[in-house]
Amino acid sequence: MSQTQPEAPARKPRVALLFGGRSGEHAISAATAAGVLGAIDRDRYDVVPVGITRQGRWVVAADDVDRWRITDGRLPEVTADDGAEVVLSLTQGEKALRVLEPGEVPSVLGDVDVVFPLLHGPFGEDGTVQGLLELADVHYVGAGVLASAVGMDKHFMKLVLAGHGLPVGPYEVLKPHEWTADPEACTDRVAALGLPLFVKPARAGSSLGISRVDDLADLPAAVEAAREHDPKVVVEAGIVGREIECAVLGGRDGERPRASLPGEIVVDDTHAFYDFEAKYLDEAHVQLSCPADLPDDVTARVRDLAVRTFEAVEAEGLSRVDVFVTPDHEVVVNEINTMPGFTPYSMYPRMWEATGMTYPELVDELIRLALERPTGLR
Repeated sequence: MSQTQPEAPARKPRVALLFGGRSGEHAISAATAAGVLGAIDRDRYDVVPVGITRQGRWVVAADDVDRWRITDGRLPEVTADDGAEVVLSLTQGEKALRVLEPGEVPSVLGDVDVVFPLLHGPFGEDGTVQGLLELADVHYVGAGVLASAVGMDKHFMKLVLAGHGLPVGPYEVLKPHEWTADPEACTDRVAALGLPLFVKPARAGSSLGISRVDDLADLPAAVEAAREHDPKVVVEAGIVGREIECAVLGGRDGERPRASLPGEIVVDDTHAFYDFEAKYLDEAHVQLSCPADLPDDVTARVRDLAVRTFEAVEAEGLSRVDVFVTPDHEVVVNEINTMPGFTPYSMYPRMWEATGMTYPELVDELIRLALERPTGLR
């Protein structure tokens, strides 16, 4: 009499955490990876950290939370010395990471079930890596190619949101040839917005290259600071109001996206606004409040507008929507961030924690959402 052989245990889904990258937000991406590495359920998932150097090389990275944290002002960086180079197979159906050792035949690190691209800024958050993952036919966390590109480019983001009838503030776009050819004409255009002005790289995040301008004499320096990160510059009219944020999470099984309780950032007089240093290096002068102290009806409108913004750009997975609430309780969209800061101390997970979902639960939910949705056109 033959005996039935016990079934082999099911393989855990393999998650590749992709971080670092070529943008100016390289260190923030690494810090985000530290948070996820510490929170992901190792009993449920097999984790493969993959770092991208500033030159764009993919390497097997250390599975070490402390290696990637921002510590005492030290910004972490992925280097070629961190590990062997890896490449993702672009052959449909393979989904394999291959290790490239000098002088050796490429070896297979293993199939990847889902990629968690913890990348901020250009060459990662802007649809470029998302396009690569689409070519590889692999599941991944977060927005697709188009939504990532729209969310990254503040110019086209505002056009899309306005096209859906959502409230956005007054702004001007300074294209590279325009500023170079006739800075005086550009100055006249933005002067009509009034003061103060906020000058921003069109395609950057983490408040890199952003300046507040209270005197038009300071505009050229602000534009040049922004152009260090992007040749296209967006100039926004200052809006009097409170800066409120809301975290949005994709819905399950075709349901609408979910919005967290809103949060508020209050920066003291040490910083003119919530800049890079205030976000990541000077927490003592920044107060993060969640839920934000708002009337119930305003909270409901912020959450509704955040979901409609998410839907307008056809985002998936996660996004943080930043709005202004004016003294008369008008709600105006500032921007959507399709890969927001995601350390345990970042506003996105903190808002979900205040809403009832812990950081590890949030990481798990995002991976489940990515595995649930189909690859390819959808």
